[in-house]
Amino acid sequence: GRDADAILTAAAEGSLAALVIGGVDPDDVADPRLAARALDRAGFIVSLEIRRSAVTEHADVVLPVAPPVEKAGRYVTWEGRRRPFDLTITNTGAISDGRVLHALAEEMEVELGLPSTAAARDELVLLAPTPTRAAAAPTVAAAAPTVPGKGEALLATWPELIDAGRLQDGDDYLAGTAKPARALLSAATAAEIGVADGGTVAVATDRGTLMLPVVVAELPDRVVWLPTNARGYPVRATLGAVAGSVVTLANSDAPPVVGVAGGAS
Repeated sequence: GRDADAILTAAAEGSLAALVIGGVDPDDVADPRLAARALDRAGFIVSLEIRRSAVTEHADVVLPVAPPVEKAGRYVTWEGRRRPFDLTITNTGAISDGRVLHALAEEMEVELGLPSTAAARDELVLLAPTPTRAAAAPTVAAAAPTVPGKGEALLATWPELIDAGRLQDGDDYLAGTAKPARALLSAATAAEIGVADGGTVAVATDRGTLMLPVVVAELPDRVVWLPTNARGYPVRATLGAVAGSVVTLANSDAPPVVGVAGGAS
């Protein structure tokens, strides 16, 4: 019943004997440092991968799985929209992640009941809310909204299509078409910290700092948008922050303030 953060926390504390990791890059989770500790402390690691990753060096067993064109599945967009896709290249002998998980469950004497993509899709349909069976109302009260102070901002962020993602390893030409890293601020927020469009802002937490060029855009005041994983600017790994976190902003082009001490006459 644990979510990803709770699983990683338990592994980092040494209370989980083993982990099965499927296609997860440690820098993609909310706290990459926690993921690194979990990989170090887990007693046994099974990795399901298409290619070598940061998990590979920690894995006791690596099970190669089929790439997307050799299996059927479903993506879910950041808006929650389902995007199913079918098998494109057949008869390669590559095994899908679902079949591997089903086989592992059988070895552990667990009746997963999902021997195929079709079976998994059918079960997801049964679990999903429908017009005749709406999801239950939340039982947890909403937290009060965070109000950033002067020199602070709420972080807005999401990954862009071409960034430092692992599937672009080795293709410098494709990587070169990525949008440049930048920080989007409203005109009022930029003015508050004294930075101009095209200037440089330092976005920081108690864990680290990123310096990016500023683009003034139509954003709410005291909100800063950053690409999550632009090359050389890993937001989660450097800042330890996710969307909704409070970060500090400073004009990194401004000259340092030099204090002058005066004596009593």
